[in-house]
Amino acid sequence: MTSIATPLTDTVKPPRARRQPPQPGRLPLWLEKLNQEVIACVRCPRLVSYREQIAREKRRAYRDWEYWAKGVPGFGDPNARVIILGLAPGAHGSNRTGRPFTGDASGNFMYPVLYETGFASQPQATDRNDGLVLRDLYITAAVRCAPPDNKPSPQELANCAPYLDKELAGLKNAKVIVALGKIGFDAYLNSLKRKGELKTKTPYVFQHGANYKMPDGRTLLASYHPSNQNTQTGKLTRSMLVTIFQQARRLADQ
Repeated sequence: MTSIATPLTDTVKPPRARRQPPQPGRLPLWLEKLNQEVIACVRCPRLVSYREQIAREKRRAYRDWEYWAKGVPGFGDPNARVIILGLAPGAHGSNRTGRPFTGDASGNFMYPVLYETGFASQPQATDRNDGLVLRDLYITAAVRCAPPDNKPSPQELANCAPYLDKELAGLKNAKVIVALGKIGFDAYLNSLKRKGELKTKTPYVFQHGANYKMPDGRTLLASYHPSNQNTQTGKLTRSMLVTIFQQARRLADQ
């Protein structure tokens, strides 16, 4: 069944308390182990070479930074009911800071929205030690290393797929998958196909605001990616993204 997100007003009430936020750094053993596998991964020679090249060359603004330059693990509440599924780390964002959507334009656009809608403890995300805590939300990606031109190859997506499968299986409370962009959208559909829960992707069309009740019982909610290209051109506005996460909250509450 398909439905399209309906616009809401830009005025958002302060989020009501739902539960105690998770304690930073305290993860279940399965997730700690998976994160270490992601960090140590060298399955994709092109991506390994690129992430390390970026770390050597740097941007002038970050010349004093020691870049992360490894696989970027997921981040957030392991008991989350909502998962964000993005594309891949940014070359000078997550590849520098080691945390999803941290230190780049996409994160600067998205985290204030997550704060406004009650999913984040603060609106800024600058580095892995900035104190940010996600509530009822977990962020992951289809690919864990920064790809040149933000375009991973089909083989690189396949190499990363087992990490996503393990996360989706382990995050048992998740009820809503917010796919940021078509690559993230397709990554979730492909995960269901690998598990034998989906025969064809044909009925599931990527469209901003569309949501689908999936065979695994979760809801797939589509959004344009908060990339600089989308936000600077107005293809994705702040109010549009606020609406997406308000809807994610409502779907998780159902």
